[in-house]
Amino acid sequence: MRFTLRQLAYFVAAGEVGGVTLASERINISQPSISAAISQLEAEFGLQLFVRHHAQGLSLTPAGQRLMYAAKALLQQAEDLHGVAYEVARSVSGPLHIGSFRTLAPMLVPELCKSFLAQYPAVTLRFSEDDEAALIAKLRRAEINLALTYSIHLTEDIHFEPLAELPTYILLPADDELATRTSVPLSELAERPFILLDMPLSKEYFLSLFMMHGLTPNIVATSEYPDTVRSFVACGFGYSLMTARPMNMCAANGKQLAYVRLEGDFTPMKLGMATLKDLRKTRATETFEQHCRELISTDALPGMAPWQ
Repeated sequence: MRFTLRQLAYFVAAGEVGGVTLASERINISQPSISAAISQLEAEFGLQLFVRHHAQGLSLTPAGQRLMYAAKALLQQAEDLHGVAYEVARSVSGPLHIGSFRTLAPMLVPELCKSFLAQYPAVTLRFSEDDEAALIAKLRRAEINLALTYSIHLTEDIHFEPLAELPTYILLPADDELATRTSVPLSELAERPFILLDMPLSKEYFLSLFMMHGLTPNIVATSEYPDTVRSFVACGFGYSLMTARPMNMCAANGKQLAYVRLEGDFTPMKLGMATLKDLRKTRATETFEQHCRELISTDALPGMAPWQ
């Protein structure tokens, strides 16, 4: 398409008043600009749009009349598009696609979405869950508007707003001798069998906790799925480390689990909202962000068990 909406608007203005001079005065555009637009449209479509009358202005040819009707309709559609954009930008409606880190998703997201849609039913909400690295990639491709995740390895093109701190805990079988302890140091666990949550970035974080204290974990099993890790632990294969705390103390296999604080000076994980800096936010995105600020804090996490 080698014509513009501006050219069509100049053509319509000239056609409505029957002359370039009057059109120039009406829309406050120079006469040469209007004349050039008309000539470019005639060249583009291979049509004569006007009959030029010396000192008497212009009159539309039959082809010009048909084209002007179509041009008016197209310009009206363009104006309607502005109205749609205005509504999307300022009303809490339309599509909203959020992503969540996989270990947080089953606990945090359903309650957030349910309460948000109860207030804003005109929003069409879509949801996806993944690891941190994949979520950042989806933000960059504009596949999601916002990600609920941790502040791990964020880059300059990503804006992160922290909402809560989640300390790392030790996951144990409920009948383990350490399950009744208030906290346990990592040095007391290092020789025990360790079940590693093998997800990008999460894996590196948990292994770094051992490295900080010069310890080497005794890894006997790995899984990228939190429920699988919990089931291994519940069956007595070993212990694990996690940050998200489910309300349900049972693993997927029905066996009981225990959460014990990891003792020591470990920096807690920061949970928050990640967005792409260069992506203009819709009203729905901004409203969901505010919803998260009101419901998520270190002491109150939807769907998660608080520390006693």
